[in-house]
Amino acid sequence: MDDSPVKDRTVVVTGAARGVGAALANALARRGARLALLDHDGPALEAAAAELPGTALAIPADVADGTALSDAAEEIRGRLGPPSVVVANAGIAEGGPFALSDPANWRRVIDVNLVGSAQTARAFLPDLVLTAGYHLQIASLASIGAAPMMSAYCASKAGVEAFAHSLRAEVAHLGVAVGIAYLSWTDTDMIRDAGRHPVLRELRAHMPPPARRVHPADAVAARLTHAVEHRRTAVYVPASLRLAQVARAALPPLVLRLTRHALPRLEAGEPLRPTGLLGAGGDADRAAVRRR
Repeated sequence: MDDSPVKDRTVVVTGAARGVGAALANALARRGARLALLDHDGPALEAAAAELPGTALAIPADVADGTALSDAAEEIRGRLGPPSVVVANAGIAEGGPFALSDPANWRRVIDVNLVGSAQTARAFLPDLVLTAGYHLQIASLASIGAAPMMSAYCASKAGVEAFAHSLRAEVAHLGVAVGIAYLSWTDTDMIRDAGRHPVLRELRAHMPPPARRVHPADAVAARLTHAVEHRRTAVYVPASLRLAQVARAALPPLVLRLTRHALPRLEAGEPLRPTGLLGAGGDADRAAVRRR
């Protein structure tokens, strides 16, 4: 699109090897952006970059590694120019009871989702100040209303929401805009893997019909692209998710009431166990951590 604000601008997307990150990179590339893609999974990242129209710079990097992010930022500046847009999308998840969770896995979710998002902002903030750019933090319905059996993921997504609000207030006078994307269930390998676990599948089934619908990644990417082009402060996918924001104070007691009865019934049928890191992204993260 010749009239897109991102045309000929450098855009960074983390977690770009698959899912929402890959779909968003594709949508932005079609609008003429110069894409820099970051992900832990080097082979999948190269494959995703090869699918894009035009040429994209693919840099394998762990967002939990501040040094790797700093090196990636320097390479991007040198090869594509300073970024005008940074999308902090990288994330992993694990389900299951907190008391039985592997402490290393629990901490890893926090490190990737929360600490990694903050380190992404730290690495690229000088560029965004220089370009009066836009930082989009990918959050979640879990940022608004926490659910049982997803304690690390919910804690991390609540944390990135608070971080983005704080960052926005710090950098607005520098011309940098900060947006938060609240995503509901999206058709990614992580969500499909979660659906294989009875307790996670049942908990989603107890949500109101609009809240439990799974949205195609391409449709989510289209909404995110619009948010990037218009430097939105907040974007909700689906748009009705904004109602949860309005009613967020009522959500914890509602979740408690529902799960107080559902969890004992589920546990009676099958012991509740940790899922491990979910999806192909979780598999790639485990493999990369083992290689260190």
